[in-house]
Amino acid sequence: MPPGFQDLLEFGLVEALLGRRSRRFFRGAHVPDGVFAYRSQHPPMPLSALETLLVVGGCGGNTGWHHLIRRADRYAPHLSNYAAAAGGRTFPSAAGFHTSQTFFTDDTGVYLLDARDAPAHAERDADGALDLETAVEWLQGRVRRLAEGRLRLPPEVPYVEAHNTWVVNQPGTLLVIPVADLAQHVLLAIAYMLQNGQTVVDDVHRRPIPGIERFADLYDEGRVWPLTFLEQWSLAEVTAELATACYAGALMLQGMGLGGWMFDGIDPFAMLGASGDPAVPGLGFRYDADERWPSPNPTGLAGVMEGACPPHVPDMRAAVEAMCARKFERGGPFHPETPGPWRDSPEVRGAAQVHDERFRACVALQAQYVLDTFGKFPGTVPSMVCVTYLQAHHLDVDFYDRFFAPGAYLRTHARHMERWHGKPA
Repeated sequence: MPPGFQDLLEFGLVEALLGRRSRRFFRGAHVPDGVFAYRSQHPPMPLSALETLLVVGGCGGNTGWHHLIRRADRYAPHLSNYAAAAGGRTFPSAAGFHTSQTFFTDDTGVYLLDARDAPAHAERDADGALDLETAVEWLQGRVRRLAEGRLRLPPEVPYVEAHNTWVVNQPGTLLVIPVADLAQHVLLAIAYMLQNGQTVVDDVHRRPIPGIERFADLYDEGRVWPLTFLEQWSLAEVTAELATACYAGALMLQGMGLGGWMFDGIDPFAMLGASGDPAVPGLGFRYDADERWPSPNPTGLAGVMEGACPPHVPDMRAAVEAMCARKFERGGPFHPETPGPWRDSPEVRGAAQVHDERFRACVALQAQYVLDTFGKFPGTVPSMVCVTYLQAHHLDVDFYDRFFAPGAYLRTHARHMERWHGKPA
């Protein structure tokens, strides 16, 4: 490991928080005009394999076992069964749903960090610590290459916001792209609501879900969530998940002395593959269009990240079964044989109530109604979502010395080339 790795381990949280800043000008960059007109005197310099793993792992790596949620009066003494993943990651997820995956691209290709349903990479020490070198080795085994060469999304309008065209997805940069399966999140939310005595009502068409009365023993009459509110709330929850993933990575940049920033200035439909231009495939997700929808609807990438909705499942009952398999089958958070952080992990994991046939049928009824009524699931928001991105690059400190007063970058940036690459600062 280079000396900079030890510097990273010793870098303080407060310094990372107070030192966090968007630092966009990278080695190889060029601003052609205006008050900041400047051409870098350095060629583009890609991140090393280690640097890439640390940044991507900061955004979406595994942090051990999820501790789960304890109880609620309605279903006590059973353990709550909301979570869909047994492992925890570097960012929080509402009720432990964890529906997002971490994609990234650099000059060498497009990749997936497949960590969403992974078990803990190592057990914690008695003081709660995890070994970062072990984590890096584990990350290497979870990276999957999807395509050769940099992501085919040109840094130009309309794919990238005008103020980002000079900097985003340029040679030498690393772009991290968290993507959430919003269809699965909404499905998990419907199950969460039913577990707590609530159901969905269609506020767009001003009617209850037909047939919901057959399950009156599972919910409290009158306790409903309007569909549009549920879906917007779920969108807000996954947005927080994606944003905090990028924020965790942004803090990592400070400790490593890398430039970069988190932002949302890329067209999300073009990113996922719905640009409408075959020359701009983005991540290549499948998408559909319908005159009832205001925008195309990405649903997933076959064999990589398939949404909890058709065409990746035949119907919403199948989506419910897949959701339950993720929760309750081997490797899931509520399977007794899945390891965990407790003194008696089989007892803890086995204390959750498995969704029975009537519960599954009620969740499926509500979800299928949305699909049949709106032509997609969810009905009023996209099935797949990307909002926030993190870019990392080697900072051109000469630019900051030219235009800024001292203090525009941290000591880690000043020493990065020396400590990580053995070159003069």
